[in-house]
Parts: sequence; structure tokens; C-alpha cells
Amino acid sequence: MNALNSAQGMIVVALSVVAFGVELMALVHALRQRPDAFVAAGKRTKSFWLVLLGLSTAIGFVSLANAGVLGFLSLLAIVAAGVYLADVKPAIDQITGRYR
Repeated sequence: MNALNSAQGMIVVALSVVAFGVELMALVHALRQRPDAFVAAGKRTKSFWLVLLGLSTAIGFVSLANAGVLGFLSLLAIVAAGVYLADVKPAIDQITGRYR
């Protein structure tokens, strides 16, 4: 039973690290963009996304120390980063000419 608990713990930690990396990547992308690109893409303002992604990244960072402690907040944090990366980032990249 200890081996199972240990394996589950390692999986939770690994998922927490991946989630933090995704949240950090979304925050860094948002920081590097022009404020007018968000409006031109028809998305919320840069300030809105920076606050949301900043909170998401902070929650992800806290979750690294105590994996799984924040539970539902951690889930909301990764969803916010996922929405940014799947919807906002491609629209901004297209506006700024960085779309592939």
C-alpha cells in the first residue's frame, strides 16, 4: 500500500509541475503582448488577463509545495490558463503577425 501511495503522490506532484508550467507560460505570453492587441482581437483587456493569469500562476506555485491542497482552486487556475492558451493566444498571435 505504501508503494501505491508513493506512486500516486509522485503523479500528483508531476501534474502540479506541468500545470504550473502551463500557467507560467500563459502569463509570460500575456506579459509580452501589446495592450491594443487584446482589444483588436476582440478579447478582454490585457489587465484582466494579467490579473487572472497572475492569480492562476500564484495558485499553481502554492500547489507545488503542497500538491493537491488547493484542489478546486488549482483546477480553476489551469482552466484559466488553458482558455488563454487555446482562445486568446491564437487570436493575439494572428493580430500581431506571429500566427503559424
